[in-house]
Amino acid sequence: MMSMASPLVGPLGWGIFLGFFIVFIFLGFYGARWRRGDLNQLHEWALAGRRLGTFLVWFLVGADLYTAYTFVAVPSGVFASGALYFYAVPYVATVFALAAVTMPALWRWSRLRNYVTAADFVQDRFKSKLLAGFIAATGVVAEFPYIALQIVGMQAVLTIMLLGIVKNVKMVSDIALTISFIILAAFVYTSGLRGATLTAVFKDVLVFLGVIAILVAVPFVIPGGFAAAFKAATLKALPTGVSTLKSPFFITYTTLWMGSSLALYLYPHSVNGALSAESDKKLAMSTALLPIYGIALALLAMYGILVYGSPEAMKILSLFPASARGSLVIPTLAVTALPEWLAALALLGVFVGGLVPAAIMAMAQANLLVRNIIKPLHPRITPPGETRAAKWASVIFKFLALGFVFIVPATYAIWLQLLGGIIITQTLPAVFLGLVTDKLDKYSLMTGWAVGLGLGIYMFITPHKPSAMSPLYPIAGHLVFIAIIALAVNLLIVLIGTGIAMAIRRSA
Repeated sequence: MMSMASPLVGPLGWGIFLGFFIVFIFLGFYGARWRRGDLNQLHEWALAGRRLGTFLVWFLVGADLYTAYTFVAVPSGVFASGALYFYAVPYVATVFALAAVTMPALWRWSRLRNYVTAADFVQDRFKSKLLAGFIAATGVVAEFPYIALQIVGMQAVLTIMLLGIVKNVKMVSDIALTISFIILAAFVYTSGLRGATLTAVFKDVLVFLGVIAILVAVPFVIPGGFAAAFKAATLKALPTGVSTLKSPFFITYTTLWMGSSLALYLYPHSVNGALSAESDKKLAMSTALLPIYGIALALLAMYGILVYGSPEAMKILSLFPASARGSLVIPTLAVTALPEWLAALALLGVFVGGLVPAAIMAMAQANLLVRNIIKPLHPRITPPGETRAAKWASVIFKFLALGFVFIVPATYAIWLQLLGGIIITQTLPAVFLGLVTDKLDKYSLMTGWAVGLGLGIYMFITPHKPSAMSPLYPIAGHLVFIAIIALAVNLLIVLIGTGIAMAIRRSA
């Protein structure tokens, strides 16, 4: 990477960024005093005592779901590949329809039986600790690449901010990330989901401010605005098209949309956010309001094209290897399109937009580990013992993900996030179908889960077109999202196996 003559962010920008980051830290620690509860109880620490109202759940789940996936993976995909990655726009519409059907039902079960995780529900519904353990382990594993992706987004912000200031940007960025994660681990340990909720409100305000500001500033800084940007992107001949999707990718687009919609509310952090609501009605209302965030996601996806219209932004991106440019699109647009003070706030929005979800994800992992893996092995563990174990587990999980990102290149972290989607989708039969019926055979559910998981991972790592370690697999000349293929096989095994088990029981 070449060096820049002058920094992109000056003393004013750094002062605003650090000043508001201190406000963020204060809110994180203040969470322990806000709406006081006994934080030695797991449901108080991990679910904020299930006392969050409509708008707090809206902010929390919004911060939970609109993550570095939104700020990094989607604009990066559009920048590199084109129209295919706009699948994220209809996905936002359908995923909340699915959540409106499933999450209030899961909330009612959880309040009635004091569940903290979806695996608690599975264990009770199908009378199987082993099945619940498999579901819990799947959730823990699937979250790691998702946390890693948050860190990639934070790295992108630090890379742009440190450019032209220090020689070894990566080393300084890694130190800054480590300090940020120590602070994050400390306030999550102290405040639990209450701290995450307060910081989520702060983060969402900054994100919307940044998105709107860039949109307003674009016509002034890019001659010709969106029209010029689309024209410049078209000249780059992006593989999947620019203003329209190329026909070979219709099946790819549809399966990515469907697979992502099915996966999102199976992730432990999504369930964690939903179960913190005060009532099923307030949860349903906050879910109905979540598509408002879809407007921000659509605009952020568009910025992957918009950056082509800014010669200044493209000049900065050209200083980096082609594989790293996509993740820098949003930070680069912020520093080139906005005044310094506003760019600093937008950059902080993306930075804490990685920290807040990382906190909730690690907490959700810890809940699964303690409730569905440790507790069945050590049934005498006390409620305060559960909470203490979960607090320390959440700290360990954060730093495992951080270490993973320091070792693995950013491109692979984004690919592995899609592998996370393939993995978590295999819990759908036990969780979502379990809300409808308890007649499914638990052994068939375990077999379907194992085969779906094995097949999905095998197809992901097997060398094939378009590249090795791709989330897409060629079938009949079309690239299909592996999550859909593996889930179809999983469901087939569950339904056939359940049918055979019912026939055997009837004949007996």
